[in-house]
Amino acid sequence: MTQNTIIAEPVHILSLGAGVQSSTLALMAAAGEVTPMPVAAVFADTQAEPPSVYKWLDWLEKQLPFPVHRVTAGSLAEKVHEVHVSKKGQKYMATAIPFFTLSAKGEVGRIMHRTCTRDFKIKPLMKQARDLVGRGILRTWWRDFRKDPSLAPLAVQWIGISKDEITRCKPSRDPWCRSRWPLIERRFTRAMCLDWMQAHGYPQPPRSACVFCPFHSIAEWRRLRDSEPESFQAAVEFERKLQEERKVQENFATTPFLHVSCVPLDQVDLRTDAEHGQLSLWQDECEGMCGV
Repeated sequence: MTQNTIIAEPVHILSLGAGVQSSTLALMAAAGEVTPMPVAAVFADTQAEPPSVYKWLDWLEKQLPFPVHRVTAGSLAEKVHEVHVSKKGQKYMATAIPFFTLSAKGEVGRIMHRTCTRDFKIKPLMKQARDLVGRGILRTWWRDFRKDPSLAPLAVQWIGISKDEITRCKPSRDPWCRSRWPLIERRFTRAMCLDWMQAHGYPQPPRSACVFCPFHSIAEWRRLRDSEPESFQAAVEFERKLQEERKVQENFATTPFLHVSCVPLDQVDLRTDAEHGQLSLWQDECEGMCGV
């Protein structure tokens, strides 16, 4: 069986984080500036975005000629707080975010193993992509792929990463779905996305990220505190609750924080590193499938 007997052309699907880059890409597609037209956009909802993102998404949906599927794996905040018990009776949390840690000796570290993007972004997105392709078609494709690994993919997933964030690009792990980065193809930076939006008369999109994401820059924490105080307070409470829960884990001897200073979020000095006259010790880079 050849690729043409399975599907004539791959299905193009836009991964929509509802931030600056992916929103620009969606509107470019709607204007015919990036082709072919996606069959749909998919927004993986962690249920932890600030209200500005959901308000923006409501507006954006009305501008697009293709549907936006909102999918979710549940509440990320609730899952992070969910306590599990191992067969040996040890308490642990199965969902991990990349928070900073402070040991009893005052050593600062970071949780490098994280499951938030995988479980709450990538998995829901790919589940929806399989539904858009068709489960039966996908099963047939896998059968033929085992005989012919050169078989063309069934889907192309558009990811809104711009040229200035090219290090976030990661190839798809699923051979039936190829990743594509149209903004990089056009050599667009984030600033150019904002310029494009302004030139076409669109309002400026918000930044898309969970309110408690440890990858927030100082500027973003400050923006949340000043512009969306309820979201900032939600992050403060999330951190406090997380610290209390971590105390019950026998195998977790450090205290988690959302900011690299390992100071409670509502006490952090939110001046930038440049204002402090120092460089950042961390590359604040979220995975390529997280909100853009």
